[in-house]
Amino acid sequence: MAKRDITGAVDFGYLDTFCAGDTALVEEVLGLFAEQADLWSRLLDPEVDPEVWRDGAHSLKGSALGVGAHVVASVCGEAEAAWKEPPAVKASIKHRLDHAISLALADIAAWRHELALRGLQ
Repeated sequence: MAKRDITGAVDFGYLDTFCAGDTALVEEVLGLFAEQADLWSRLLDPEVDPEVWRDGAHSLKGSALGVGAHVVASVCGEAEAAWKEPPAVKASIKHRLDHAISLALADIAAWRHELALRGLQ
């Protein structure tokens, strides 16, 4: 496991292949995911309109798949399917999603840190 794969929540091998080894593009895609995670996860309030919940889960799932954050994408898929479930069910899913997102963001921070260290050499 590379230094940047602290939790394994982001598949950097997939991301590197997807971006054809272009570090600037990897950085851009990771930045977009971080922004999307912040934006869409706010809409995943168990009390919101069920269609807003479903749309937020679907959008975040796509963003997660783009960076290889497979667990985030999987939990988003569960959230998307649970759009008509009661708030207590959604709250449990949201809790797991928040945890998965935090792990992915930790890996992204570690990747950025490793990149910054390389720049100092």
